[in-house]
Amino acid sequence: MILARLFTGGIFAENGYLAVCGETRTTLVIDPGASARDMERAIGADGLDVQAIVLTHAHLDHVEGVGRIKEATGAPIYLHAADRALYDAVQAQAAAFGLPLPSPLPPPEHEISHGDVLEFGSCALDVRHVPGHAPGHVILYSERDHLAFVGDVVFAGSIGRTDLPGGDFRTLIAGIRAQVLTLPDETRLLTGHGPETTVGNERVGNPFLTPHYGGELA
Repeated sequence: MILARLFTGGIFAENGYLAVCGETRTTLVIDPGASARDMERAIGADGLDVQAIVLTHAHLDHVEGVGRIKEATGAPIYLHAADRALYDAVQAQAAAFGLPLPSPLPPPEHEISHGDVLEFGSCALDVRHVPGHAPGHVILYSERDHLAFVGDVVFAGSIGRTDLPGGDFRTLIAGIRAQVLTLPDETRLLTGHGPETTVGNERVGNPFLTPHYGGELA
């Protein structure tokens, strides 16, 4: 069973997660942002065995804590290849928002792609590519545990912004319909900002996914 531990921080109120395999205590660190210090403390206090740092995408707020977690754990970094340019341009991203320039990030060691399975202990997460918010955005899904880490693809009542470099509204909507709304209604959606929601809630209540925008009920 995957235990999802939420950590929120920074001016963007970004949600990072520790995905802990309950049977073995092996752990994936997902999207370590401004709350990386708190994540590091929790890892040490609970004796968690971090297997990997997995990034749903490479926007500044989701990667700014990668260096801290990498230094603390030595765990390899996983990122979709289509977001590598964003990752390498993290200092330019900060400058665009008028923020202090962060230190260069350690390079990712592994590429993840649609259809990959990330195994940790006796747990696993399936990788689904959902571009539109960022070119290499992925979500991480556990059918067994009825949960998905969805980054900035979809939120409670909203979707990820598409006005940043590499964003595209139609691509994002198509990806949500193909890769999120096809999941069972009870699936928990653990989002990159704000509260968690479910597939069922967003299927009928999200204004971006219902006929308000000329679509159909999924």
